[in-house]
Amino acid sequence: MIKGLAITPPILGRISIGRMVEKNGKRLPEKDDQFTITSQVQTKDGWVNHPLDEELRKQSANGKIRSIPVRMLFNDPDLNLRAEYSMFDRQNGRPICVGNGETCRRSTSDGIETLPCPSPDLCHFAKGGLCKPYGRLNVKIGDDDELGTFIFRTTGFNSIRSLAARLSYYQAVSDNLLSCLPLQLRIRGKSTAQSHRSAIYYVDLTARDNFTLEQSIVEARNTDNQRKQNGYNQTALDQAAKLGFSNAAFEFNEDEIPALLEEFYATEETNDSVMQESADSSVLIKPITNNNSRPSLKDKLDSKATGCIQAV
Repeated sequence: MIKGLAITPPILGRISIGRMVEKNGKRLPEKDDQFTITSQVQTKDGWVNHPLDEELRKQSANGKIRSIPVRMLFNDPDLNLRAEYSMFDRQNGRPICVGNGETCRRSTSDGIETLPCPSPDLCHFAKGGLCKPYGRLNVKIGDDDELGTFIFRTTGFNSIRSLAARLSYYQAVSDNLLSCLPLQLRIRGKSTAQSHRSAIYYVDLTARDNFTLEQSIVEARNTDNQRKQNGYNQTALDQAAKLGFSNAAFEFNEDEIPALLEEFYATEETNDSVMQESADSSVLIKPITNNNSRPSLKDKLDSKATGCIQAV
């Protein structure tokens, strides 16, 4: 295995609850109250929707995707959801510091160093809001690909906190059968003082509609028994995933660079004084006014994305 390359779950598409809109010639993130499922193909008009997006919209009464039936790929919650404080180089999109609030791995001139992580608010290295929580959730949708996943990326504390708690609880109550539970991602809304009492949206994980938790656990046990009879080794799969994630200092994919920069840093070069919401729609980011004539990060990103983003 190539060292320094994180082996992550195969990606079939993306899940988001925010969307990019064109305003005054700039692409900016805008909050939304529904899911969008996209493929890995991006054109000049944005990400191409996955066929599952249309399928789920047809099943919805109002054409909006408010919930997505999913299963987890792993029994270990930390393999399904990886969340850390992360700081990226805003020119090339590469991670330069990733921490958990206690320790961090930081890229320096001397290589990767392990240092204390006091959290972004107390870290001098992260001054100016450069470091954010960054979560990646991999889920399975449908049965066409047993090991293929869709990824939901978020910088929102609400989504990260809710998903982390749910995954841990479901693993516990199901007696470590998290990967067998029939679950669903769903949109929830809330208002806070920070959002000026306007609605913000985040992602939660629950039992599927018309299923109680007890019924979900019964089905999980049946699924687990069937898998074992067919020779499916979930324990070995979890172990292989742990080794894959640990094969590099940072979980990083070159293909993520344009999407990551666009989703998480697109509000930096705007004169709009209104608080804009991130692509996750659960974290508020205050735009920074551009007072110089240098090419913006958005200009660089558009130039790169137009030329190199095709089907993966």
